[in-house]
Amino acid sequence: MAKYYGAIGYNESIEKRPGVWVEEVIPHNYSGDLIRDTRRLQNSGQVNDNITVSNIVSIVADPYAEENYYNIRYAVLRGVKWKVMNVEVIYPRLLLTLGGLYVDTGA
Repeated sequence: MAKYYGAIGYNESIEKRPGVWVEEVIPHNYSGDLIRDTRRLQNSGQVNDNITVSNIVSIVADPYAEENYYNIRYAVLRGVKWKVMNVEVIYPRLLLTLGGLYVDTGA
């Protein structure tokens, strides 16, 4: 099993000015294990196929991760941001199932 260390992006509401709230994705670093490491090409009907991974990352959850796991949006693996498609809570760990590339919409 490979080791994992990387950023996990959490969607948070931040007050920019009094009464003005915006959504931002804030990264937090975690360590853990890379349980499954697979990829597949998905035919999208375009010139280039989409790359999708079915990786599972197990991170050691701190209190922040345990309370905010529902806000996780992406995980960085090998320098690339991947969408977190599923989070399974198995205390004291979180199992993150990764999917396609994460596209930052500037929310």
